[in-house]
Amino acid sequence: MFKNKKLSIIGGGNMGEVIVSGIIAGNLVSAQSVTVSDIDTTRLTRFRDTYGVRTEEENPKAVASGDIIIFAVKPQTMGDVLQEISKSVTNSKLVISIAAGITTSFIEGFLKKGMRVIRVMPNTPALIGEGAAALAAGTNAGETDLTLAQQIFNAVGITVVVKEELMDAVTGLSGSGPAYTFLIIEALSDAGVKMGLTRDVALKLAAQTLAGAAKLCLKGDRHPAQLKDMVTSPAGTTIAGVKALENGCLRGTLMDAVEAATLRSKELGAVK
Repeated sequence: MFKNKKLSIIGGGNMGEVIVSGIIAGNLVSAQSVTVSDIDTTRLTRFRDTYGVRTEEENPKAVASGDIIIFAVKPQTMGDVLQEISKSVTNSKLVISIAAGITTSFIEGFLKKGMRVIRVMPNTPALIGEGAAALAAGTNAGETDLTLAQQIFNAVGITVVVKEELMDAVTGLSGSGPAYTFLIIEALSDAGVKMGLTRDVALKLAAQTLAGAAKLCLKGDRHPAQLKDMVTSPAGTTIAGVKALENGCLRGTLMDAVEAATLRSKELGAVK
């Protein structure tokens, strides 16, 4: 699907680099078919030296050279960037945005009528190729456009397609979710230390336990409750631990965390 297509990434920060590395490693397009723009010339030098891609200091020139334009800029600068490049975006181009809280309608408002826009909410594990990204199509984007966007973000993890009104829930769950998981890993590690394990051993065991459990869930063979029951023997150690978690309202607390982050995402999205 990417034959003869050129990609332009506007923004050379961490997520911009993740996308470039995934595109190159996945052989979606050649390095010379990718252009990255950024105001930081040291970042552009890194992109050239590390990935062999083209670079450009001026956003309009980068946009003009691409068939697929990926905006990897901070949400608070998105309006200014869109204003700057609006005349360079023709209807033949597909626009993809990973700016948190920026709606497709907001982006469409700066561009020519009929522009195809897709909004993506990735998360930080994409940095190691284990991301989870949700995609939502704008008014004019079609199935082919979604497929193209999915292939790009599948190169750095997994993707799902949702209705745009659910993107705040995605932010509250998978966007903010890594932080919840890091807290759990830290807490499990502390508990291991309390029980006599060294810090490095406790941390390694805690992190790998969560990683392994997650992979079992992603296999899709069994519901998490079934997987839990597999290791919960009658009158055993695990059920004693599960009871302590239930007494501490772990489920309710995690649900509250996702809800709070979702509502905050809605608040931030309302402020443009």
